[in-house]
Amino acid sequence: MKSDQYVIGVDYGTDSVRSIVVNAANGKEIAAAVFPYPRWKDGLYCNAAASQFRQHPLDYVEGLEQSIKSCLQQAGASVAAQVKAISIDTTGSSPVAVDESGTPLALLPGFEQNPNAMFVLWKDHTSVKEAAEINAHAERFDVNYLQYVGGIYSSEWFWAKLLHVLRADEQVRKACYSWVEHCDWIPFLLTGGQRAQDIRRGVCSAGHKSLWAAEFGGLPPDEFFSSLDPVLKGFTSRLFKDTYTADKPAGKLSGAWAQRLGLSTDVVIGIGAFDAHMGAVGGQIEPYHLSKVMGTSTCDMLVAPKSDMEGKLVKGICGQVDGSVIPGMIGLEAGQSAFGDAYAWFRNVLGWPVQQLLSQSSLIDKDTAAKLAEETLGKIIPSLSKQAEALPFDEKSELAVDWFNGRRTPDANQLLKGVISNLHLGSDAPRVFRAVVEATCFGAKSIVDRFNHEGVPVKGLIGLGGVARKSPFIMQMMADVMDMPIRIHRSEQTCAAGAAMFAATAAGLYSKVEDAMAAMGQGFDVEYFPDAKKVPLYAKRYRQYHELGGFVEEHTK
Repeated sequence: MKSDQYVIGVDYGTDSVRSIVVNAANGKEIAAAVFPYPRWKDGLYCNAAASQFRQHPLDYVEGLEQSIKSCLQQAGASVAAQVKAISIDTTGSSPVAVDESGTPLALLPGFEQNPNAMFVLWKDHTSVKEAAEINAHAERFDVNYLQYVGGIYSSEWFWAKLLHVLRADEQVRKACYSWVEHCDWIPFLLTGGQRAQDIRRGVCSAGHKSLWAAEFGGLPPDEFFSSLDPVLKGFTSRLFKDTYTADKPAGKLSGAWAQRLGLSTDVVIGIGAFDAHMGAVGGQIEPYHLSKVMGTSTCDMLVAPKSDMEGKLVKGICGQVDGSVIPGMIGLEAGQSAFGDAYAWFRNVLGWPVQQLLSQSSLIDKDTAAKLAEETLGKIIPSLSKQAEALPFDEKSELAVDWFNGRRTPDANQLLKGVISNLHLGSDAPRVFRAVVEATCFGAKSIVDRFNHEGVPVKGLIGLGGVARKSPFIMQMMADVMDMPIRIHRSEQTCAAGAAMFAATAAGLYSKVEDAMAAMGQGFDVEYFPDAKKVPLYAKRYRQYHELGGFVEEHTK
C-alpha cells in the first residue's frame, strides 16, 4: 500500500459491541471503543428461568453509532478521511422479525416493548420443542436436509426460533414479513436498504443455521416447512436463495449513515458473519487447527481443504459450510453453550448476599454498599482461580458436567442440565469452582474427540477471546485435559480484528482474506503445554465425566 488506509471492524458480543479502527497495511489498532447494551444490562426482555434472552435493536443501533464515532474521535480526522471499509460480526443465531421494508418490528409503533419483536439471542432456548419437531419431521423426507448441520437441528438456530415466535405471538405473526440474522441486518442498515428482499445473506449464517446448501439449490423447499406447520408457508420465498462470502461487499455506506458517522459514502460495507467465524480469521486460523473463541460460550472453528472433505459429514456439530470461514475452504463449527457463563453463574451464586444484602446494611451508605458489591464481585473469579489452582485432586474429587445451558456439541440437546457430584462437607467454593472449570475443559475435549472420530483430525489448538487471555489457570487445565499444547493469540480483539481483515478484503485492499490475515495478524504470545504428571489422572476423570453425563442424559429422557 502506497499510503496508510484504514478499516473498521465491529464485533457485536453478548453484552456489548466493540469497534476498532485498524491500519490495513499492518493490522495495527489505532482506536477502540466499547458500548455496553443499556437495555440488556438492565435485564430487560429476558427471563433466565424460561431460557428467554432477547435484545432490543436500539441497543445495536445506538452501539453501532456510538462505538464507531468514539473510535473516529480518538483516531482523528485524517484517519477518518482514509477509512475504506467497515465489516461486522455478531453472535448467532440471533434473528429478528422484520416488515417488508426490512425494519425490525420492535422499531415500529406497537411493538417497542414486545420481546417477540426483538432479536432472539443465540442463547435463547425457548424453542426446544420446535427444534425437536424439526428433527422428527426431517426424517420423513428422502433428502436429508440436516446433513450439513451435523444431523441435529438446535433450538439455538434460525428456523426453530422463527417457528416458536410465530406460534407464540399472533401480533408478530401477522406483521412479520421476513426473518433476518443480526449479522445480515447490520450491513443492510448501514447501506440504507429499503426492502427485506434486498438483504444480502452471508453464507456463514445461512449454511450453519438456516439449512441453506448449494447442494439443495438453496433452502429446503417450502413443502418441508409448510408441512411441519402452516404458519411457515411461503417464508422461503420471502427469505433468500443466493448467499455471499464475507470477503464480498454488501454495498456502500448510505448518505444518512455517512452523515451520522462522519465518513464518506465511498466506504465499502462488507457482508456480515458470525463472531467466531471472523474471530478465527482474526486469530490466524490454520487448516486442522481448532480455533476456540472462549467467552460466555465457546465457538470452535476448524477449516479443511474442500478436497479433504469430499464424502465426509461430521455428525453432531454445528455444520460444515463451504466458505463460511475462509472462502474456498470448508468451515466446520462446534461449541459449548456455556463456558464463561458457567463461571459467571457460580460467581453470582456466591455473590448473592453481597448483591442482595449489602444495600440493606445499617453500617454503610448505599453508595458505598454498591461500590463494595461491585469490587467484591470483580474479585471472586480471580481469587477462586488462584486458590483452585493450588488444590490437590484425585479420582474422588468434586466432579461436574458443564451443561448449565444445555449442550451445543457434540449432539445438540438443550434440555440437558448441569450437575455437580461428589460433594461433601469439605466441598468449599474453590473446590466446586475447580470442578466447574474442569467440566468446561472436558466439554471442550468431547468436541475434539468427535472431530477425530469422524476423520477430521485436530492437529493443534488456538485460544482466542477473553477467557483465553485472562485465565492462565483455565488454559493450563485445558492443555492438561486435551493433552495438547494450546497457543493464545496476541490480539485481545480477534473477532473485531477478523472483521477488519474481511473489510480490507471487501474493499479490494487484499485479493483474498488469507493475504489480509498474513499482513494484519498479530501473532501469538503465550503457549501452554500439558503437564505429563496430570494427564493420566485427567484421562480417568474424563471417563467419569462421560459416565456422569450419560446418567444425566438418561435421566433427562
